[in-house]
Amino acid sequence: MGLGVRAAPFTYVAHALAVAAAVMVLVWAIHFRGGLAIEATNKNLIFNVHPVLMLIGYIIIGSEGNDKNVFRPRDMNKISSLVISFVLAAIMVYKVFPTLKHDTAKLVHLILHGIALVLGAVGIYFAFKNHNESGIANLYSLHSWLGIGTITLYGIQWIFGFVTFFFPGAAPNLRRSLLPWHILFGLFVYILALANAELGFLEKLTFLESSGLDKYGTEAFLVNFTALVVVLFGASVVVAAVAPARLEEPQGYAPIPEN
Repeated sequence: MGLGVRAAPFTYVAHALAVAAAVMVLVWAIHFRGGLAIEATNKNLIFNVHPVLMLIGYIIIGSEGNDKNVFRPRDMNKISSLVISFVLAAIMVYKVFPTLKHDTAKLVHLILHGIALVLGAVGIYFAFKNHNESGIANLYSLHSWLGIGTITLYGIQWIFGFVTFFFPGAAPNLRRSLLPWHILFGLFVYILALANAELGFLEKLTFLESSGLDKYGTEAFLVNFTALVVVLFGASVVVAAVAPARLEEPQGYAPIPEN
């Protein structure tokens, strides 16, 4: 049974929530946590790079590569709108830029997921760097285990997509049969990344509160609301990804060409 809704409204909502989440995590890291640093005597500044890159670079940039419906470049009358649309383009690129040729959309999808993968790996590196320089053990929590597992699956998914659909490319019949599994696995990894982000917010806030942070203070509320916005953002992305561009089209990913 189909959803009975078009993807467009959910893509608009996803863009708005992505911008809100990005602003909120930057306010948290810069205003409340003291800023970002690659090298610093205050090792917390090094750690702050982790949530920023994981949310903006990994989850948001990785959110727009499988859709083909909503925003058209000719509809955007402000440079800022174009920038935001680009930054948000990897699970939904097929629906965000419906006028793009399939090969172009596929290339954008591949590149943006590659960028998200690299930024996610760099974000994980900064978590390890902070732990190593602060004398904190690594890989002791469920968040860290899922984080390594998710980035590994993300890498496998990217390599599989590159080899199967881009270069050298599988035979058309094989691509057609593998496409639904590629899509399903991609959404699974994305949802897993969202769930792990929520664990990360919870873990960090729990540590801060156990160190004296006011449980009902401004920073605690900011972290919790950021996590809620990320949940709503992820839900919007998933619905936009599975909804059709037009109601007369079959549900799911029928708009995606298979050649």
